Amino acid sequence: MTKPDPSLMKIYEGWEGHQTSLLHAIAPLTPEQLLWRPAKQLQSVGELARHISLGRITWFLRMDAPGCATLAEQIDAWHEDEDGNRHVVESALPIAATAVDLVHWLEVTGQMVADTLQSWHVSDLTKTYRHTWNGDVYDVSRQWTIWRILSHDIHHGGQIALMLGMQGIEVFELGDLFGHITLPPLADTGYRGS
Repeated sequence: MTKPDPSLMKIYEGWEGHQTSLLHAIAPLTPEQLLWRPAKQLQSVGELARHISLGRITWFLRMDAPGCATLAEQIDAWHEDEDGNRHVVESALPIAATAVDLVHWLEVTGQMVADTLQSWHVSDLTKTYRHTWNGDVYDVSRQWTIWRILSHDIHHGGQIALMLGMQGIEVFELGDLFGHITLPPLADTGYRGS
């Protein structure tokens, strides 16, 4: 009997909760809050939110994930590194006067991630693509890339939570709950309250 090959949505369950926490943290911010930075050499909250979205596009495009090419076509500014890899020129998408554009890019790239996780299965994780870095050519698996972007989202989400906290802005979901708002199923304890 063949074991079922579950979709990656089941394997990466909870990512959508982190995505929701990011959206809830960014959506109500003012331009001043989006542009605030703790030191001039560090990225602002808005720049970090933009970086999360555009990093998703750059890496999911490399593994030809569902919907990524359509999103990439909406971006005019790209640069090629010394190894021939394409990267979005993040500064070409300015931090807007409101959070609307940032929320839009988080939403559409979050949907791209969700579509990928829904349509790919565990057996797809071992598929590879070629990627050159520092002159070396790697066979990069889809699993490696998805984990890279998941950890990228979590890392920069933590930075955003910290920076908003430094501004006195409470972001309970992203900060106190670490963006982990997807609850597991309730246990069947046999007790049925009245």
